[in-house]
Amino acid sequence: MTRVAFLGLGHMGLPMARNLAAAGHEVAGFDVMPAAMAAAAEAGLPTRESATACVTDAEVVITMFPSGAHVIAAFAGAEGDGGLLDEAPSGALFLECSTISVAEAREAHELAANAGQRCLDAPVSGGVVGAENGTLAFMVGGADADVETARPLLEVMGARVVHCGGPGLGQAAKVCNNMILGISQIAVAEAFVLGERLGLTHDALFDVAAHASGQCWALTTNCPVPGPVPTSPANNEYRPGFSGALMAKDLGLALHAIEDTGVEAALGRHAQEIYAAYAAGAGATRDFSGIIESIRVASVATD
Repeated sequence: MTRVAFLGLGHMGLPMARNLAAAGHEVAGFDVMPAAMAAAAEAGLPTRESATACVTDAEVVITMFPSGAHVIAAFAGAEGDGGLLDEAPSGALFLECSTISVAEAREAHELAANAGQRCLDAPVSGGVVGAENGTLAFMVGGADADVETARPLLEVMGARVVHCGGPGLGQAAKVCNNMILGISQIAVAEAFVLGERLGLTHDALFDVAAHASGQCWALTTNCPVPGPVPTSPANNEYRPGFSGALMAKDLGLALHAIEDTGVEAALGRHAQEIYAAYAAGAGATRDFSGIIESIRVASVATD
């Protein structure tokens, strides 16, 4: 049994925390949002009155926050106030599961080391369904020994744990993977709109591409048209899933990494622009595969 402080009990965090508690770990949770705290209470997850109260006796502190700014502020604390790193027992392991920039992840590692704490960046893939079912994939950056300490907890919450290297490299893997995903989802959507204009049925195009060189996750799992993949969000009015707002956020992180490294990534840049526009409208709360509707609207009529 491990004493775990779980901070951030939203759509992802709450089921992850519940799975840890169900596996016999001593979990204390907290979220700044009253609705999340109410949901945790309804789910039977033990909570405490503040983040500080959760971490004072924790062996592992798991954070699932909206942004890197939230992570850094929570770790370091406001001026005159102690942060989580100061309030946790010396040598605690901070398992940072938010999706943040590589630079912010490395800053979090540095803050933890300076405070005498340990840290892993461990962003996740798999969405709410994966969090609920304990089938998430974790991309982990940090020291070997710390990964092995965290592994029993990670394997409760997920089905796959990949140690990607040193500090920040878990986030690096997440950024690169989601850049591939964003680009490929746009490509699949464009192909279906082109197929529509050329007279192809959705089923015919799917049957060809799903068994040929066009095969990819964006097609065979997240197909952007209803019918060929009954479980895709397209069959449920594009309810996420993984929202356009989250894809826009992740591609924004990829853009920061592109600019920091000087990589020539024309498709990554353009995908970020496309999803930023999508997320500025109705796409913010719709699945990112709904980008196909934006492509249809923008397509020039030829009749």
